[in-house]
Amino acid sequence: MLLHIIRLMDLKEARPVELSEVKEGAVKWAHDIEFRTKNGHAKTGRHFTYIAIKWLRFSAMYVTKIIRVEPDDSYAEQFVHFIQTVRGMGTLTVRAHRLRVRAFLKWNTECGRPLAALTLIDVDGYILLKLESGHKPAYVRSICHSLVLFFQFGEIRKWTQPRIAEGISRPRIPRVDSAPKGPEWADVRRLLDHDFGSNPAALRASAITALGSIYALRSSEVVNLKLGDFDWRNEIITIRRSKNARVQQFPIQLEVGNKVIRYLKEARPKCKHRNLFVSLNPPYREVDSTTLWVIVANRLKLLGISSKNYGVHALRHACATHLLHQGTSLKDIADFLGHSNLRSVSIYAKHDMEALRRIAAIDLKGIL
Repeated sequence: MLLHIIRLMDLKEARPVELSEVKEGAVKWAHDIEFRTKNGHAKTGRHFTYIAIKWLRFSAMYVTKIIRVEPDDSYAEQFVHFIQTVRGMGTLTVRAHRLRVRAFLKWNTECGRPLAALTLIDVDGYILLKLESGHKPAYVRSICHSLVLFFQFGEIRKWTQPRIAEGISRPRIPRVDSAPKGPEWADVRRLLDHDFGSNPAALRASAITALGSIYALRSSEVVNLKLGDFDWRNEIITIRRSKNARVQQFPIQLEVGNKVIRYLKEARPKCKHRNLFVSLNPPYREVDSTTLWVIVANRLKLLGISSKNYGVHALRHACATHLLHQGTSLKDIADFLGHSNLRSVSIYAKHDMEALRRIAAIDLKGIL
């Protein structure tokens, strides 16, 4: 296929290639009667385009034309540089703030209103629009958080009217939500024990779900796991926490170790990347958090496991709630999850009032 791509696109040397040229090559490929599919049917350009773009990106020849809306993108990128460089926010957090702020700026531009003329009433209207369109209060609250940061920065740079950030009101979320955010531990156990097959994708997914369930890792922590983080001789795994840069070491649990070893031996491709989890097909690259979400969510749904949330973080919630059921103290749970204080871990306790009552009933005489 690469030879056909080179022939049809006349790639005699490495040079920049845009999407329009790839599409032209795909049309030629679809009409090339010399090469038919195995069943003799006419070809489509979709496969040609897919392979060509992947290869061109791998070869650093693919040029993406980005249509920028000025000055919105300028505002957004300066804001992103600030929260990333000055505030020191993580990559995933920065990406989330960028997406929310750019969506807001695009909406404001479509309204035909300059940023300097924007008022608090306009911002409230945007927030109300999100709520009325069906977005959950928790998601809208995260949008509000991004806008507060943006307007604080905008006020410093004299882009916006003063004190807008102070007036942004966030949707109220119940302090105590009885619905757990992850699946029941019995369902997680069923997920870990289920045989999804022995193909590379299944073996990779098995290792990911085991790490997420047993060690309650965040998706970013799974993504950042390196081959060198596993000390097989001493049976120790090193975890680098994404939120506070804390480094923790745990014993390699037998079930997890077996699944990771099988993935390494039978599924992981040999490539230059040192990340534990990489793509299964070339060009090889590290998997991202979105891929992890899809992998875990698909398997939960295949088994008919219901959960408020899906993905690796749902397994983290399930593990924390399971530890609470077992009578583990909040401090020990916080230490295990890599939280720096008990306040962060209290969210898991909200969902199990019965376990909290049992903890509260413990006789502290002789301990204090």
